[in-house]
Amino acid sequence: MLGLHVGTLMISLFLCILLEPVEGSLMQPCQPINQTVSLEKEGCPTCLVIQTPICSGHCFTKELVFKSPFSTVYQHVCTYRDVRYETICLPDCSPWVDPHVTYPVALSCDCSLCNMDTSDCTIESLQPDLCMTQRVLADGMW
Repeated sequence: MLGLHVGTLMISLFLCILLEPVEGSLMQPCQPINQTVSLEKEGCPTCLVIQTPICSGHCFTKELVFKSPFSTVYQHVCTYRDVRYETICLPDCSPWVDPHVTYPVALSCDCSLCNMDTSDCTIESLQPDLCMTQRVLADGMW
């Protein structure tokens, strides 16, 4: 009976090792993709919807099976490697509000540690095209 259990375990382990590259290849790699995002600012009644490249995709990560209270876990995420910033003017802003909004444009991406200064590192964030105010499509959208 022990031989049957060990044999089944070995087959399961072999299939996991064999199929791991297949599973990984089905996931999109970390790369720039075009995404619809919303730009808005307090004091401006309109949410401008644009398309811009953002970083998205799968990053391989490994975690220890046996965790120690002294070990630190580092989670790699798909984030900006090279980025350019563009500025756009929101329409109909109050006179005392600067209507300019600057947003990142992904030129290249990399699997690395999440930088809280430049990225949303939360587990579940708001959708990038969510608007709290009236939506307006930027010129050239659709």
